This record gives sequence, C-alpha cells and structure tokens, in this order.
Amino acid sequence: MRTIWKGAVSFGLVNIPVKLFPATEQKDVKFRYLHKTCQAPVQYKRICTGCGREISQEEIVRGYEYEPGRFVIINEEDLEKIPDERTRNVEIVDFVSLQEIDPIFYDKTYYLSPGETGEKAYFLLRRAMAETGKIAVAKVVIRNKESLAVVRGYKNLLVMETIFYPDEIRDTALLPGFAREVNLHDQEIKMARELIENLAADFNPEKYTDEYRKMLLDLIQAKIEGEQVAIPEIEAKGKVVDLMEALKASVEIARKATGKAEKPARKRRTKEAG
Repeated sequence: MRTIWKGAVSFGLVNIPVKLFPATEQKDVKFRYLHKTCQAPVQYKRICTGCGREISQEEIVRGYEYEPGRFVIINEEDLEKIPDERTRNVEIVDFVSLQEIDPIFYDKTYYLSPGETGEKAYFLLRRAMAETGKIAVAKVVIRNKESLAVVRGYKNLLVMETIFYPDEIRDTALLPGFAREVNLHDQEIKMARELIENLAADFNPEKYTDEYRKMLLDLIQAKIEGEQVAIPEIEAKGKVVDLMEALKASVEIARKATGKAEKPARKRRTKEAG
C-alpha cells in the first residue's frame, strides 16, 4: 500500500509519528465510453467556455464562485498563508464512547501505522483506549481540508475515520412526503419483533457478496468469449397489501429458512382448587 500522508497523532504533550494508508477500495465495474461507429474510446478535452479553445493543465487555476459568474482566484501561495499546525497532526481533542457516534457521521477509513520511533507510544495509546472503552475524536487537515475524525483500535492497529461535521448532516425535517407520527398496533409490533428475532445472526462479513457485480462480470466474460448470455429468471413476489399478512408470511419464511421453531404459547397459570 502507498502512504498518502505522514504526520503525528498528538494528545496532551505526546506526539506519535504515523503514516496514513487508505483502508478501503471500491470494487465497481468501470466502463469507458466508446464511439458507437468505430468503437474507439472517446477523449474529453478541457475547453474554456470563454475563449472556446482547448487549454492545458498548466493553464488551469482554482476559482471560488462568490456570485453567479464571478470568481476569485485562489493559488498555492494563498493557501500557504493560512497558518495551521494541524497540517501534519492528528490532534486529539476528546475521548468518547463509540456508541455515542451515529454511523451517519462516518465518511472514509484509513489505516494508521506507527512511524519511526513511534511504536511504543502507538501501541500504548491503542491499549489504553481498549482498556477504557474509549475512542478519540480528533481534527486533521488532509488535502487542504480540515476534517473531523475518530481514532480507534481495529484488530492489532489504529484506524482513523473521517466524519462529517454536524452542519454537513442534512436535517431530516427537510424530507418531504411522510408523516412523523404513525399509530402502530401491538400485534404488528409483536410480529415485527418476531421477524427480527428469526432473522437475527452474528455479523459475518465474509458471507455478504456483491451478486450484481458477479453477474455483470459473468456477462462481460460471456460476451468476450462470444457466448450467449444467460439471464437468470427472478421469481416474481406476490403482491401483499395487508401489513399483518406480510408480517405473518415473512415470519413463516424466516422460520423455514433458519430452522427456528415457533415459540410455544404461554400457558396461563391456574389456581389449584383447595
């Protein structure tokens, strides 16, 4: 893996040299656009909307549109004038419990590996967080953007996950078209809980695969080899309108799939005749 950033994790007066590596990668099947007639790749050019000519990368500068059609130019020298010691620091500001951060805040994940002379402090921080049950909230500047992040233990190392700022999470009140208050019947809740219990399992990431990507790659391979593409038929599901009917049918399917027996009904206690 290629190092994308070098710096230090700092908390209190402790500085831990670290290297940053991307922890995830997209496995999407990528297509290129071709000319339909000759099937050659389409080339995209940088055309200036003002003078109409093609321009090189060296002629391009950053511009911020502060009014429609009006820009202010920002260059590297301008960015260097902004003093920020965090450009090489993951500055820990708080320690919190993992359960306090809703998953909606998480953005990208990176591996942190210890730099030279930093191993002891690195593993000390990891162990101390594990024993206290805390993760670190930090600030870091990557690619001219200050990000909020969390640092936590993962397997035998530390990971850093950038998270969104609160004002970057869209307000749910802006969602149109659904009622905030709905009356639920006790029996519906009971059936829904039973369905969840029947489908409950330990999280095993290896059992989840990208079925669409597999079928797409099979289709591509078949076309390469000049074979007929077999499209599997998908069984149509019956339309169920009634919620209770859908819940009952789902519970029955889940029971059969997981082999869980129906829970016996509770017997009411009766007093013995004296």
